Amino acid sequence: MKKNFFSDLNNRLSPIALKRIDFWVGLLSFCVSVIFIGAAAIEYGFDIDAHEMLYINKIFNFTWGFYFVIFSLRFIFNIQHKKRQRIVITIIFAVLLYASALPKFFSLSSESAEWMTATWRFLSNKYYLFGLLSIFALIEISRGIVSFINKNTNPALLMAASFAVIIFFGTLFLLMPRSTLENIRLTIVDALFIATSATCVTGLTPLDISSTFSIEGQIIIVLLIQIGGIGVMTITSFFALFFMGGGNLYSQFALRDMLGSDRFGSLSSTLLHILGFTFTIELCGALLIWIEIHSTMGMVLKDEIFFSVFHAISAFCNAGFSTLPGNLGNSLVISGHNWLYIIISILVFLGGIGFPILVNISNIFSYRFHNIIKRIFQHKRNHSVYTHLININTKIVLITSLLLIIIGTTAIAIIEWDGAFSGMPVADKIVHSLFNSIVPRTAGFNSIDLTGFSLLTILVYIFLMWIGGASQSTAGGIKVNTFAVAFSNFKSVVRGRDSVIVLNREISSNSVKRASATIFGSIITITLFFMALVIMDPGIPSLGLLFETVSAIGTVGSSLNITPLLGENSKVLISVLMFIGRVGIITIIMGFIRQHGAAKYRLPKDDIIIN
Repeated sequence: MKKNFFSDLNNRLSPIALKRIDFWVGLLSFCVSVIFIGAAAIEYGFDIDAHEMLYINKIFNFTWGFYFVIFSLRFIFNIQHKKRQRIVITIIFAVLLYASALPKFFSLSSESAEWMTATWRFLSNKYYLFGLLSIFALIEISRGIVSFINKNTNPALLMAASFAVIIFFGTLFLLMPRSTLENIRLTIVDALFIATSATCVTGLTPLDISSTFSIEGQIIIVLLIQIGGIGVMTITSFFALFFMGGGNLYSQFALRDMLGSDRFGSLSSTLLHILGFTFTIELCGALLIWIEIHSTMGMVLKDEIFFSVFHAISAFCNAGFSTLPGNLGNSLVISGHNWLYIIISILVFLGGIGFPILVNISNIFSYRFHNIIKRIFQHKRNHSVYTHLININTKIVLITSLLLIIIGTTAIAIIEWDGAFSGMPVADKIVHSLFNSIVPRTAGFNSIDLTGFSLLTILVYIFLMWIGGASQSTAGGIKVNTFAVAFSNFKSVVRGRDSVIVLNREISSNSVKRASATIFGSIITITLFFMALVIMDPGIPSLGLLFETVSAIGTVGSSLNITPLLGENSKVLISVLMFIGRVGIITIIMGFIRQHGAAKYRLPKDDIIIN
């Protein structure tokens, strides 16, 4: 039987030769994709003349031709090695790409059918081609990044670098003239500050979003929020693993560790769960927000939709950005929109408990639902029952979060009932107390000017901002997991126990040590940055600077209205602090310090006098 020519050629090439060819093709594809995205940003964001547009079009045409050739070669050589799921995806992309070639190679006569003329017009449409090329560019860039990971790559450093790259490009995009309103030009420091705040889902901003940025600029901000909330490597991994099959074995192990997947085989499932939960919750949240504000704010339909989507993403990602002047304390929503605050609070809570918790809760509901279906249709009374569906992390996060919400709501309501909330109806007071106990962990929305709160409420705010949300969530802070473990360790020491017990489970010594290190690192970082801010801006009240420091490292975004007063150096310092808060002080330090494996020997033990 005669062999296929391409299969025979593929078998003749040595593994080393194939690896080298794949490397250089991947590198070239990565470079072409980056140049295409840069050209697209220049074409859309800047006012360019006809001569410059000619070069932009040449780049677009070259990129299309390059993808056409590379995709065709990969399709021919690798189709027999692809899994069934990826074969379907590859065929879909092949149809889309080859369809775009029809108008380029075949012209229609004047007698052609109307439907064919319309099809040719659609396939040659600039927006169709741009969308198609953008998808290919994202896939190629993701594939290049994931393939770059090897056994020498530090996952912690990679995650920090990925956030830094997105912040860099976000800064450039915000500096584009079309990103701001007419006659408004951002300084580099302000653009860096806002790009960092959006990517690190913080919400601090020295400028008013609605009066500074155009609709394009606001779209860039919400995209940075979405990327920062989900995680840069999550999106990159999804494109690389789902569409292209991923990189090498080392890259998949490294991605598994960064994404918190418990099993190697569940990496793709983890990615799909994260993206699925994110977009489903945000879509539902946007719909509920639109229903609540429809025909009540004097907006046209498209503005209402954008407002709903923007705030749903900002809330679930715990960013705290708003398109309203004065945030959610604006007069348009402060009265008669209690459901808006409740919806925002729910989105913040869901984003702050973490994706592993959402997956665990989803599995519980799925298990219960299937059991009910079996009992109804199969009449099975004796069915297997699992008693440990809720894992220890879910219990710790939910119990600690609910306790903090109850304590925070009660404290704020008692302190501000006749203070900042005076004159409000009872229902409004309760809703705003709940809202202002949830958003410090770590969304940054505000329904009341925080300068109107008493000192006790400000201290409650600082405490909640410092704790933040759950691990592997969109929230910041030291995390409720860390706080719960540290508090349990405190109880164990007081009671004279040798081990740390939480909910009838003994916590590993590694978790206890990591919790202690996280708290210590957070306190040291807050102290050093607070002292630096006091030195740089001595004219700003110290309480405001302390609040700003904790808000930045907790990626909260709340402020005592001092962000616009910060000097250029202080803004850079706060930007660095937001970056540290999002990536994690321990993660950053581990990225630059060589890790030592377990020692093969034990040193003599001794006791240190503590009390």
